[in-house]
Amino acid sequence: MKPRIYIDGQEGTTGLRIFERFAGRDDIEILTIDPALRKDTDERRRLINASDITFLCLPDAAAKEAVSLVDNDHVRIIDASTAHRTADGWAYGFPELSDAHREAIVSGKRIANPGCHATGFISLVYPLVNAGILPRESVVPCFSLTGFSGGGKKMIAQYGDAQRDAALDSPRIYGLIHSHKHLPEMQKVCGLDHAPLFSPIVADYYAGMLVSVPLASSQLSGVSSMAQLHECYADAYAGQKMIKVLPLSAQADVGGFLAANGCAGWDGLEIAVTGNDERMMVCARFDNLGKGASGAAVQSMNIMLGCDEAKGLNI
Repeated sequence: MKPRIYIDGQEGTTGLRIFERFAGRDDIEILTIDPALRKDTDERRRLINASDITFLCLPDAAAKEAVSLVDNDHVRIIDASTAHRTADGWAYGFPELSDAHREAIVSGKRIANPGCHATGFISLVYPLVNAGILPRESVVPCFSLTGFSGGGKKMIAQYGDAQRDAALDSPRIYGLIHSHKHLPEMQKVCGLDHAPLFSPIVADYYAGMLVSVPLASSQLSGVSSMAQLHECYADAYAGQKMIKVLPLSAQADVGGFLAANGCAGWDGLEIAVTGNDERMMVCARFDNLGKGASGAAVQSMNIMLGCDEAKGLNI
């Protein structure tokens, strides 16, 4: 019998992208809801409990409600909202971080999908903290540039409006009061004593994300050059199908520029080490709708089902 998959919130940006990645797959059965009943609690309860795996592509409060609708012990949940990313009993859906993270997805009933900005930050900072290179007490600065699709349907409509505000023509920093919803998972997953100094920026392009973390060699332990830092990432992600560590020549190969939309439409993540031996910048580039959202969710599902983790993804 094929695993039965239900997407609660298929009409949203993430839900639609997950559904698109199921095109041509004959190894799963997709459960669908009558559009007229998509907010009907009883019908959602029926489909969630009829599924083997349910994706939650919902606002936080609705995601918590959906989990409460599960009334059996076989339904497995992949939650794309912020609601459970630091909750006890939930596995964090970033299998490349460690064997333990991957095994928690394999055996878990409740998987929290990482946030998009958090994915980039954690991919860069977790290996350094885990290896003792970056002290846990560090207050880590981070800049993250994203396309406007990360803001969902409302922001997509704003940027697509012919009469839009001229301010949207320029990149805009947000999260100005430093209470962004991704901060708790960025801190907890990386094992930091303090939340990062995080500045997210949205710009006038549809998809793609570039997360950058500046580092001085003087703040690092056991690493005093770009080559050594690059080796740390190469070792941490050796053999990983979805994460590619670019060669040190990358900053010259791209003419000194990294375009934030360079991985749009791809479901993996690139890491680049740039700068010089005294002042370095590590960067993660990926699609905020791919490895930053729906691609990561499908990857977790594939791991749970025991098939190729990249099945149905653009890698």
